[in-house]
Amino acid sequence: MIRRRLIGAIPVLIGMSFLVFFLMQLAPGDPVTLLLGEDAEPHEIEEVTREWGLDQPIIIQYWQFISQAVQGNFGESMRYGEPVTQLVAERLPATVELALASMLVAILIALPIGVYSAIKHNSLWDHSGMTVALVGISVPNFWLGIMLIFFLGGQLNWLPVAGRLTYGVNVVPVTNLVLVDALIAGDLAAFWDAVKHILLPAITLGTSFAAIITRISRSSVLEVIRQDYITTARAKGLSERTVIWKHTLRNALITIITILGLQLGALLSGSVITETVFSWPGIGSLLIQSITTRDYKLAQGVIFFFALVYFFVNLMVDLLYTWVDPRIRL
Repeated sequence: MIRRRLIGAIPVLIGMSFLVFFLMQLAPGDPVTLLLGEDAEPHEIEEVTREWGLDQPIIIQYWQFISQAVQGNFGESMRYGEPVTQLVAERLPATVELALASMLVAILIALPIGVYSAIKHNSLWDHSGMTVALVGISVPNFWLGIMLIFFLGGQLNWLPVAGRLTYGVNVVPVTNLVLVDALIAGDLAAFWDAVKHILLPAITLGTSFAAIITRISRSSVLEVIRQDYITTARAKGLSERTVIWKHTLRNALITIITILGLQLGALLSGSVITETVFSWPGIGSLLIQSITTRDYKLAQGVIFFFALVYFFVNLMVDLLYTWVDPRIRL
């Protein structure tokens, strides 16, 4: 199965590279002018254009891009003058940490509400939970982030509103995940500082996904709880907690895991706006900067990386299926 999925990913990634490359080329604005400024001399513009290969025909530029990408080389950033892979690797831990924290927030909110709403179907709790989920889906992330910054950060001054750590607080990098590194170092003060910094962006990013997972988990549990084997389990005298958490939820997890996998990929790529609002130094803010400055190679590399993330997350979801439900192996 893994080999078949890997082979099937090849045309998808080629098509993705084609779209990424040509859409960036169609974007208005001259990257050389943005890089050098409007007062640059014609010979300087010509020299930089030739240096970055922008004087080549578009097909040649695409061939150079795809031939280097196959080798894991996306070239150098026009703005930073560093390899794209290095810039992505430096920013990746911050985005991964934010995505995992957001997913944790979403799961902690969504699963209890979704499962209990299914158990109390058509009750006041059920209607209230679904109303909250509908509001969560409807509220835009950027608006929620700004409101959290205004009230919790500005008016109440409870939480910091930018960055990963307070200026002057340092953590020795091991995994480059600040929360993990602070625990490894045994620095609880730095860990708590990192928790306070990640709370607002994690809540902002995780709220809409919590709403989606709530509705999906409710529907999935509601479908499973009506099955004959659940009735049999209750008839055997099993406690309601065992019936729900061992038999019902385990069989409802296939749908939930599918959504969690898709949402994890979406969290990584959808963090663009949230990272910008909270000045979070991740890949999302790097993508915004690259598009603003028409840094073609950097933007292409970041978007291509997001495509790879979606593919591998979906592959991991398929592998998890066999653990949750052994019948899928057949």
